Amino acid sequence: MDEARGSGVERHESRHDGFVPAAGLSSAAADAIERHVERYLGPVEYVLHEFVSHLVEAHVLVTGPTADRPYRSLVTAGMSGRPMTVPDGVNPFAEVMTTVPAAWSPSPEDWPVRVLKQVARLPHEYGTWVGEWHSLPNGEPYTPDTPFAGVVVAPMVTVAPEARVIHVGDGTAIDLLALVPLHPAEVALKVDRGTQALVEVLDEGGVTELLDPDRPSLLD
Repeated sequence: MDEARGSGVERHESRHDGFVPAAGLSSAAADAIERHVERYLGPVEYVLHEFVSHLVEAHVLVTGPTADRPYRSLVTAGMSGRPMTVPDGVNPFAEVMTTVPAAWSPSPEDWPVRVLKQVARLPHEYGTWVGEWHSLPNGEPYTPDTPFAGVVVAPMVTVAPEARVIHVGDGTAIDLLALVPLHPAEVALKVDRGTQALVEVLDEGGVTELLDPDRPSLLD
């Protein structure tokens, strides 16, 4: 995982020898996540449930398109079932999201869903954390039909700032982070030259958390 300041690649080893039953969300947290999604991202149209989960549940809420947000948001519900292993001053609770075009009705086999689930489990599997501007290279395109070969974790920019944090009634705050898919050359830029270089390229290209499956590389 490439850390936030672009200081190189950290490689982690799993802290677990095999299957670890998931720590589920409290009912208060599950309700807070769903209410937050419906308030800021759109009505939840359906949920991609997990029935047997390792470490944390990684259910995915899928919103329907609206006039204001004419695409679907995909949001994990379960990553925050365990705290991440974080440095001092970093919130240990997070969920992750991305979007897909309105015509796409995601299933568990679709690569954006698989990536969300992978990222939701990663900090718990490896005893680390996921935060803004961490990048997660995949090494190769996620599928033969997509050019994307990694993601960068970024703040959502198409919503109000208050949408970036989910507040649970017990006082817990859960960061809601976006996963922005990257082409191989963009992943390499982040690793080689750091966060600021990638941010400048993404800003210049108008790239946000709104996934365009046909987006060309900003560097080729």
